[in-house]
Amino acid sequence: MKILNLLLAGMLIIMYTRADAQLFFVDPVKGSDNASGSSAAPFASLEKAADAAAALPQGATITIRLAPGLHLLKDKVTITSKGAHLSDGRLIIEAAVMPDDTAWTPAKMPVIQSVSGNNNDPNHKFPHSVGLLIATNDVVLRGLKFTGNANPDVTYYYPVKKEDTLCHGLKISQCYFIGEKNTAPIQGAIWAHGPGTGVEHCIFYGCKNALLLFRGIKDFSLTHSIIYGAYEAAVWFGPFTAAFTFRDNIVSNCNFFWLRPENTYPEYTFSNSVIANNKHYTGIYRAAGGLLPIEKNNFKEERIRKTASVVLNEVELDGLKKGDLQLSSGSDGYDIPAGIFSSAIKQTR
Repeated sequence: MKILNLLLAGMLIIMYTRADAQLFFVDPVKGSDNASGSSAAPFASLEKAADAAAALPQGATITIRLAPGLHLLKDKVTITSKGAHLSDGRLIIEAAVMPDDTAWTPAKMPVIQSVSGNNNDPNHKFPHSVGLLIATNDVVLRGLKFTGNANPDVTYYYPVKKEDTLCHGLKISQCYFIGEKNTAPIQGAIWAHGPGTGVEHCIFYGCKNALLLFRGIKDFSLTHSIIYGAYEAAVWFGPFTAAFTFRDNIVSNCNFFWLRPENTYPEYTFSNSVIANNKHYTGIYRAAGGLLPIEKNNFKEERIRKTASVVLNEVELDGLKKGDLQLSSGSDGYDIPAGIFSSAIKQTR
């Protein structure tokens, strides 16, 4: 009887797991949007997978798994679910092969690029283009490579945007955001209002701005990440109410490291990071417009290196390598576990 009860309990667990989770596959090369979205019959587009996910009942944990290749966005993709502010599940968009997998190479990362024109809400004050519009709670993005928008009619492109301050829990890990200001610029890699934004083990390279966070900010974290070459600012940060974490990061070759609203003096703490070779350390943005360098801060700093030589592994004659845009082994800050890999082992060229 005891064995029978255990078997029945096991079957119930399996049935519950299947009912409470859903997995969709997307392959831009082999897939079809007329398929079922299974591993054997993947969708061709992220748009189709997002629509299928949005149709599922709230409370389910949904995973959209992207195969290697170019995932081209012809319009913004809205990531939502039934009862967007009530869902108890998570919506995960991830690579089929993650950076910590032994078989991973940069070529196996799904590349998300937009060719959309301006697709913002018509009530917004300026025209812009969005890649993924996060419009539900507890969204996870991991193992993806975002590039810029090559549409010549677009001036401002944001690969990831969360507009609604009622939505909480946006977690982004092990992603690249790579902009090219002359051909496919990224105005701001992550533009996220509201609580619960967490970024870890990401690399931002050549984006005009890496992080834009303005309204309803609390429970924010940025850890183990590299921001390099932000030609306006690494981070714009609005008023926040509680819980701030900044540690184990590398920020270099940016115009501003940190921008905050004028007439505010936040007391958050930066720790165990290299913040070096930026034109300005901190500054303010004015309500009337304009940026101003400023040195009067209430920031607390623990083990912050402001003088350093930061060197990244960049593409050379031998092409992409596993340590692409990671810190070179001879770089200052190499002892800090920042970059695309979450494992303790450093991946070098």
